[in-house]
This record gives sequence, structure tokens and C-alpha cells, in this order.
Amino acid sequence: MDPLKGTQMNFLRALPFTTAFLVAQAGAPSASPMQNPNLNPSPQVQSVSVPMYRVTVVQGSAKAINYRNLKHSTKIDLLGTVLVSNASGEAKVKSEDGGIQITAKFKNLPPASSFGGEFLTYVLWGISPEGSATNLGEVILEHGKGKVKVMEKLQSFGLVVTAEPYFAVTQPSDVVVMENAIRKGSTEQFEFIDAKYELLKRGQYTLNLDAMAPIAMDEKTPVEVFQARNALRIARAAGAMVYAPEAFGKAETYLAQAEANKDGHKARIISAREATQRAEDARQISVHKQEVERLAMERKLAQDKLDESKRQTAMASAAEDSALLKNRQAEAENAELKSKNVGLQTRNEGLSANNEGLRTRLMEQLNAVLQTRATARGLIVNMSGVLFQNGKATLLPAAREKLSKIAGILSTHKGLMVEADGFTDSNGSEALNQRLSEERAKNTMDFLVSQGVATASITFKGFGKSSPIATNDTAAGRQENRRVELVVSGEGITGQ
Repeated sequence: MDPLKGTQMNFLRALPFTTAFLVAQAGAPSASPMQNPNLNPSPQVQSVSVPMYRVTVVQGSAKAINYRNLKHSTKIDLLGTVLVSNASGEAKVKSEDGGIQITAKFKNLPPASSFGGEFLTYVLWGISPEGSATNLGEVILEHGKGKVKVMEKLQSFGLVVTAEPYFAVTQPSDVVVMENAIRKGSTEQFEFIDAKYELLKRGQYTLNLDAMAPIAMDEKTPVEVFQARNALRIARAAGAMVYAPEAFGKAETYLAQAEANKDGHKARIISAREATQRAEDARQISVHKQEVERLAMERKLAQDKLDESKRQTAMASAAEDSALLKNRQAEAENAELKSKNVGLQTRNEGLSANNEGLRTRLMEQLNAVLQTRATARGLIVNMSGVLFQNGKATLLPAAREKLSKIAGILSTHKGLMVEADGFTDSNGSEALNQRLSEERAKNTMDFLVSQGVATASITFKGFGKSSPIATNDTAAGRQENRRVELVVSGEGITGQ
């Protein structure tokens, strides 16, 4: 048996692998188990909805060794980590023109798939002091042993081995199984540098994928074909069909050639490795484009939030300006009203002064003829005394003389109203006194009208013996109660 083929078969017998492709449409059912997939070299890419694929990384630490002053070859140990504590190995490091030649040997490594269905192989990495990881080559195992011979251009680097889904990965996973260490008893004076580097968190390659289930592997299929299938499956999960259709289509074409098994074993391996590389390229393009989209979306959301904040601020500012304008308008209106009120108050004060003067003058004039007093009803002119005959309503000459003077005064003031109110003493019946008081009031009104007082401005009422102003027990008192009162009212007179 071909030793290479034997190595591959022993490795494959222990490998679990998934039986389903990723269905690109989120939430859609899985496709049928994979059997010679991608036989069509030019598949038609359909428009699908791709779940967002965002890579999560963690930080690792490696001891970088400075080989700058290395004069000859030396050996360093490769020790298993806590994941594979019994794994061991060594690396022969030799300075060559243009770089460092590394010949590494490994033993007691379990199949990579023991760390999860996504892993199919191991990769040796060179870690620079700045934390940059370089894929130095695939570690192919036979019975837990492997060997890698590569060139590293850097003079300072650390060596680590990680489990990976295929050989062409560009960033190490966090399944670190081996690290370099200085051999005990070494006479070399090495400089150590702590290098911090980024690792893909376990499960990153299987984001958006269904749970993986192990299946039995056939001995006729090279391990490289399984790696290629894994690479395409992972690229598809990362959205490569949408974001990198050209690179993904080429990967499918090469995988179809590897599955066809027409040109022999070596040709299948070559096609499978090419498919793996193209699939990894497509995956990286897809992840990069999605990251660009995510950042653009975050910037847009931030800008939208900023624009909304500015809009709200502008609205608040406009509302504030509007409120200030309304306040100014209200202040102006209040000032105008205040000015008008001041004017009206001044005018009212002037009118009040004029009215007070009119009232005072009228009262003086009336009081000069008959006793006059000011009340809320107006000016009341009292016609009492010997003005009427006892028990009669006829005005005596003295009364006519006084009323003539009163009429002369009233006719000189426009807008006055006069009410003639008649009263009697308590002698006689209620009905008699009521009639007598009305007649006396009416005779008074008629006489004033005859003397020039406007008919429309004067009325009369009789109140009988009610409202006496003196006692009815004496003749003098009864004479005071037999009277007519003229109530003079009008603007400037009433309410003072």
C-alpha cells in the first residue's frame, strides 16, 4: 500500500464529519446527505437571505524566541498543552539564507476531530513578536505522529500547533495543542518575547450550521477531499454564495473535479487542495464584506440617531422660539392694554372729576332753593313744610315759586332724570293717604313740566304715609311728613 494513502486511511477512520450542507436560507430545512456534491461545475447562484456571520476572537499568548544570533542549528522542545498533555515533539531550527529553516516532529497527537466535528487537521503556526500569525504548514498524522519542514522569514517567532477544519486557514483557532519551549540543558542564549495574538473562538467556523454528526468514512476518499468539503461547507455558512460567488463557484468546480475521481488519486488531492484554498478565500471575502456592511450599518444607525437628535433639538428650539415670540407678543399686547388702561383711567378720573364738579354744582344750586341731600339714588330735593293744604294736593303759591326755580335749574342740565315721590302724615285711612300722596306727586310733576322740564325725563310715585321723616305725634312732625321729594339722577349724579 502507498505509505501516504495508508496514513490518510488510518487518519480518516477516526474522523467524524457532518452529513448535511448548510442551507443558506435561515430557518430552512437541511439538504440531503452529501454524496459527490457540486458535480455541476457552473452552479447558478440564487439570491438568498444570509444570516449575519460575525467572527469572535480571543487572545492567546506565545513565547516568541529571537534566533537572530543563531550561528548553527539548535533544537527546541514542542510540548503539549492542557488539551493534550502527553503530546510532545521537537523542532530543529537552522539559520538559512533569507530565513530560518524549521524541521518539526510530533507524536502522541490524537485525531483533530476529537476536539469537535469542525476540525479535520492540525496546522503549525509562526507567531511574530507583534502577534501576527503565519500558517507554516499542515501537520499530517500517521498513528499520532507527524512531521513538517518549512521556512520562516522572521528571525523572532514562536511556534504553536492548533486543530483546524482544513489546511488553508488564515487565523489559528483557540484549540492550541502544542507550544514551543527551550530544551532543558540548552547552551543557547535565547531572547524570549511575550507575543499576544488573536485566536478564533471554538465554534466560529460552524456559525449558522446545524449540529454536526459523525459518520463512517470510506477508505477510498483522500483526507484532502474531506477537508475541501468542510471548507466549502464553512464558506457557505459564512455567506460566500452571496458575498463571494465567483471565488465560491471556483471552489465548487474544483471540488466537483475531486469528487469525480477520473484522473487518479494525486489529481483528486490536487483538486481538493485547490478547492479548499478557493473556499477559504471566499470565506475571508464574505466575512470581510459582512464586517464592512455591519460597520456601515452601525455608522448609519449612529448617523440616523444623530440626525434624529438634531431634528428633535431643532423642533425644541423652534418651539422655544415660538414660545418666546408669543411671550413677546403677549408682553406687547399687555403693554398696549396697560397703556390703554392708563388712558382710560386718566379719562375716567377726568370724567369723575367733571361729574363730581357737576354733582357739587347742581347740589349747591338745588340746595339754595330747597333742602337737598346726596344719596345712592341721586340728589333728593325735599319739599316739606306748608306747601300743600291739609288733606289736599293743591300746591300753595310758596311751593310753586320754589318749584319754578327748581325747574329752571333742572332744564339747564341735559340728561337728568327726575322722580317726584309723594308722602303724607298718618292721619286718615291707608287708601286715602295713598291717593293723596300720588296726587301731590303728580301735581308736582305737572307743574315742573309746565315750567320747562321735559315730560320724558320725569315720573311720579305715591308712597302714602310710609317712610315718615318726623314723628306723627305732633303738628310740626306731621307737617314735615306731608311732603314731595324730587329724586334727581343721571350720569355723574347717581351712586355718589
